[in-house]
Amino acid sequence: MTKIVRKLRPTDYWRIGEHESWFSDMSAKGLHLHKVGIHFAHFKKGDPKRMEYRIEVTQTKEMPYEQSSMYEVNGWDYVASYQYFHVFSSPEENDALELHTDPMEQSYTLDQLNKQLIMSFIPTAFVVLLIIGTLAAMWFLNDTPVLGLVEGQLTQQMAFSIIYLYLGYYSTRAMLSIQALRRKLKEGKAINHHAPWEKHLRRNKAFSFVLTITVLIGSTLPLIQIFKSETLTLPADDSNLPIVRLGDIEENSLLVQEEHYIEGIDYSNFYTFNWSLFAPMQYVTYENGVIENQTWLDKRGTYSPTIYTELYHLTLKPLAKPLNSDLIKRHSFGVDRELFVEIKHPNLDKLIIHDAGEIKQLIASKGKAVMYIRYSGNVEVDVIIENAAQKINLLSEE
Repeated sequence: MTKIVRKLRPTDYWRIGEHESWFSDMSAKGLHLHKVGIHFAHFKKGDPKRMEYRIEVTQTKEMPYEQSSMYEVNGWDYVASYQYFHVFSSPEENDALELHTDPMEQSYTLDQLNKQLIMSFIPTAFVVLLIIGTLAAMWFLNDTPVLGLVEGQLTQQMAFSIIYLYLGYYSTRAMLSIQALRRKLKEGKAINHHAPWEKHLRRNKAFSFVLTITVLIGSTLPLIQIFKSETLTLPADDSNLPIVRLGDIEENSLLVQEEHYIEGIDYSNFYTFNWSLFAPMQYVTYENGVIENQTWLDKRGTYSPTIYTELYHLTLKPLAKPLNSDLIKRHSFGVDRELFVEIKHPNLDKLIIHDAGEIKQLIASKGKAVMYIRYSGNVEVDVIIENAAQKINLLSEE
């Protein structure tokens, strides 16, 4: 049984001379061309024998029978096709007559392909411009781009955008390269059938590797995020979650949770775990309590404090500073952002607070850990700060 060997094509399909040279060099190693695909060529393993290869471009994807028969009479056997490119071979010692002896005449074979590439370039250019506009909007018009990156939405969009931009770049290069080849042929410069291909093979392998990794990231990240994400009821007693609990702040044994269950989850007391490439540990929590024998400071009714938390353990420490800024933007709620004041704390890299009486917000960070807290209650902000510092220091040490 003949063994088939697959090899990555060394360069782009429109580099005719380099492909012809590569096919010939492979035949000298005992690998004889059998099939040509989008990215790979298939070879039959056999005895080493130097073959000459020529690629003919036609106006249709099917090679005309008359044309193929004429080439066969001249010593060229049909081997394989890829879209509009058709490969013929002949033993080197046969010294077969060239398919084209006039470069000017050969340039006309590229006219139809050139028109098709131009027509496909128009929608491609439109899509590329749309993607560039979308990326610009995400980074420059979106008020919180780093937060989107950390939470995972922008990572997926960027991965797929890179893929589409590469395809646009590839389409543009194909059109320009075919046009350049036509000009050279019209100038009487024949195709070099033994053009060096090794340099482009290294580049093509690098491009293929990067593109494959990008495709894998773009396709698997959403699945990983869905698989890892979970929302659960927050336990009434203390837990190992790295968050500030309402009981830690209130320090009142009469505090009980107010419950509101939907499909088995208490959405008045819950936590959600999320994962992303730039923040593999993320928590969003909400806790709602009541102390029956206590009232709000303004005596308006039964005291019912709440606490909402967002916690991020980042992959990269430099993301912490811009994430702090984005959290202020997200949670300013129409409040003047200048009211978020940075203060010094000996156990934190950065601490930003907004104290509006009953509503207190803080953003604390140390190392790769960033925490946002929004508390509604009677307790002073200093108590929340110390509890947050304790939790975030434990997390930053991991």
